[in-house]
Amino acid sequence: MSGSTDAAFRRQAVRFGAEAVVSEMVAGETLAMARPDVVRRTCRHEGAGRWIVQLAARRPEDMKRGAELVAEAGVDQIDINMGCPSRQVTGGQSGSALMREPDLARAIIDAALEGAGGRPVSLKMRLGWDGDMLNAPDLAQYAERAGLCMVTVHGRTRCQFYKGEADWARVRDTVEAISLPVIVNGDIGSTGDADRALEHSHAHGVMIGRSAMGQPWLLGEVAAHLQGRHDWQAPSLSEKFESLIEQIEDSMSLYGTTLGLRIVRKHISASVDCLANDWTEDERRSIRAAACRFNEPGPLIDFLTRIYQSPRSVAA
Repeated sequence: MSGSTDAAFRRQAVRFGAEAVVSEMVAGETLAMARPDVVRRTCRHEGAGRWIVQLAARRPEDMKRGAELVAEAGVDQIDINMGCPSRQVTGGQSGSALMREPDLARAIIDAALEGAGGRPVSLKMRLGWDGDMLNAPDLAQYAERAGLCMVTVHGRTRCQFYKGEADWARVRDTVEAISLPVIVNGDIGSTGDADRALEHSHAHGVMIGRSAMGQPWLLGEVAAHLQGRHDWQAPSLSEKFESLIEQIEDSMSLYGTTLGLRIVRKHISASVDCLANDWTEDERRSIRAAACRFNEPGPLIDFLTRIYQSPRSVAA
């Protein structure tokens, strides 16, 4: 979710009932250089929900220092990223590239634990680097011996990127290899998906990523469903509008007006896609394009107000 999730988006997920939110991936070496802007944006927390910061690093010393810095900031949990498939990340030999270097991966795990100062540390990874190296169970066994608290597995290899379908059943190999809680991830976009992912994987819970874009209430809905609670209510159209406006305002506060409006555009576009089922793709494309042309908050909010008050009239 690097480049997609941020503090403004996660605040909305918590608002609608997400029990835990994980930060975008942050490079340990960036934190090791103590860049104040990165620390401020990543470590911002509203005091609700479990506060988890995800770190990635190629060098154990950078992972250790990054873990020390976020631990000092008071995070509830540190998550090690060994799952990001992007070429930019794996080209730097971090993210899921670590799955093809088990010795270095183990050293990274040890460094995170050392820097965490007793705070819980978890691991996020994929099934493996490719179909010939499905070593998630092996890394999970080391994580358990080292003292990690939880493991999350995305049901694809790195070389699959996001193509095809997540193989939830293959995650079961990791579930059966350890006694730690295992979370299944990948292609979970509804309560039905969550049920099927758990049935196939035998995992202990689900993680939702891209499917929450434009509908941050999805996490709360799925959490309530899995817990058998009947008190969760879908947000009204006006509540969805209020949430989006609050996210836009938070984004401007976090990044400044100009950059904040640019960064939040992807969330506005995703919200438009989730707004009305009877729009054609051409109508959605036209409205997304119009919403993303605004460079000032006032006209943008006026435009969104018209969309949410009468979606069909705007599309027409």
